[in-house]
Amino acid sequence: MADVSAIVRDLEAESEEVDALVADLRPARWSLPTPAAGWTIAHQIAHLAWTDAKALVAARTPEAFDEEIASALALGETYVDQGAADGATLPPSRLLRLWREQRDELAEELCEVAPGTRLPWYGPPMRAASMASARLMETWAHGQDIADALGVPRVPTARLWHVARLGVRTRDFAFRVRGLAPPSEEFRVELSAPDGGSWTFGPEDAPERVTGSAHHFCLLVTQRRHRDDTDLRADGEQAARWLEVAQAFAGPPGPGRPAQTERSRS
Repeated sequence: MADVSAIVRDLEAESEEVDALVADLRPARWSLPTPAAGWTIAHQIAHLAWTDAKALVAARTPEAFDEEIASALALGETYVDQGAADGATLPPSRLLRLWREQRDELAEELCEVAPGTRLPWYGPPMRAASMASARLMETWAHGQDIADALGVPRVPTARLWHVARLGVRTRDFAFRVRGLAPPSEEFRVELSAPDGGSWTFGPEDAPERVTGSAHHFCLLVTQRRHRDDTDLRADGEQAARWLEVAQAFAGPPGPGRPAQTERSRS
């Protein structure tokens, strides 16, 4: 069974890294646009705080989460944008304090969830370890948007393993959320890790394969980069299709990002 406390420690480290990107920003800089259309840096942090708050509801009062689902259905595909927009109206210092408080409370709560308990969510219910991994994935992905807006390079870390694993595990969800039938067989995924090692998933003899750097794979499954802007290679028709629809996050299909390569523009 996964060690929830270890994943939570990685989540806390990822949060601190993103926090450092915005902690000393002048208030005006919080209004900088990010690669997510219509979202400023303030929207990105507001979304993290909002999602942490929803995860707290799932962990503390799972019986009340049906109301969260009903609210989301009532707003339709705009519910995520609305949560970010509401938070972005707060003064940056208050918004940052809110995010810090929410994430600290969530870290404590996830470590207290009884083993085997599945927490409700907007996608399939998940155990506390998976929830922590999902929060790490979101934190890293939205941190990437902030870093891109600020023009700050980020150094990939071993924490990306959680994002890569989630990207693999959500393969079938990514197909289903687009009304497509998931492939019947597992894929082999071979990724070069930040430390020079390798991370592998799936049967070694699987005919459908994806290879490339773990960093680029994580950028793709979080839809922070277009496939043409990565070093990923797909062997097999279904594997190639997966790289077009991959989505590690819950909710409706994401729009992805436009390609920046000459090959795509031509």
